[in-house]
Amino acid sequence: MLPKFDYFAPQTLQETLELLDKHGETSKLMAGGTDLIVSLRAREQLPKNIIDIKGVKELHELSYDDKRGLSVGAAVTLNKLIHYDATSKNFPVLKEAVSTIGDFEIRNRATLAGNICNASPAADSAPALLVLDASVNIAGRKGKRTVPIREFFAGVKKTILASNEMATSISVPTPPKGSVGGYVKARRTIGEDLAVVGVGALVTPIGKAGKNVRLAYASVAPTPVIALEAEKVFEGDKPLDQLLDQAMPIVRKTVSPISDVRGGKEYRVNLVEVLTKRLIRRLWEGI
Repeated sequence: MLPKFDYFAPQTLQETLELLDKHGETSKLMAGGTDLIVSLRAREQLPKNIIDIKGVKELHELSYDDKRGLSVGAAVTLNKLIHYDATSKNFPVLKEAVSTIGDFEIRNRATLAGNICNASPAADSAPALLVLDASVNIAGRKGKRTVPIREFFAGVKKTILASNEMATSISVPTPPKGSVGGYVKARRTIGEDLAVVGVGALVTPIGKAGKNVRLAYASVAPTPVIALEAEKVFEGDKPLDQLLDQAMPIVRKTVSPISDVRGGKEYRVNLVEVLTKRLIRRLWEGI
């Protein structure tokens, strides 16, 4: 049984922001509810109010153009995003990552915005959004702002959102021409499970020999992380195996996994290296 709370179902963004301004500190927003309902049942969260944003039409926008890139409204379901033609064509790393979240039924409810606003260190969409340089569009009664995804996470289950603010959409720029991206995830079981380690990468040709490589990780630190220093290694024209050997010590310093029920610290560090090498080799060959 769920704890008691007052339920609001606003129909406009303005109405939602007014509710947040009035009740924000004692409220939780609900889009799909796939994380929130579990948390409520476990009594991990006991909000006095639930604000259900599924009825807000402007939050269901899913659009793409070459200049603006991909825009994903806060109420867009993961399955809708996965089956959107522009996602498959231009953002395969995002499609691959989102496809590993839960199962089909969960993805019919869950949203991309919900996945990042839940701010789990194991959020599968986060590495993809990090390597794609996505931004989060935020609104409150006092105005709007846009924050790069790399600045959005503030800790375990924490974001930079104020209590009277909400993420209204996520903007994802079109990757450079010739880029290939992918996501790999280690989990305990085949099917619905959180990541033991998640690795996202985007590889882009530069010049005649070098390549730009972006790497990001889930479930290896208090927040999803991007390996900025390691990326510089791949700009050289050395053999791939040599580049990987140079990059891995830097990656290991970037991550700081813990031991928990899904895996030990040492195991996760080893997985980071194995999965990174496997993914980069796969993408490298695809260019």
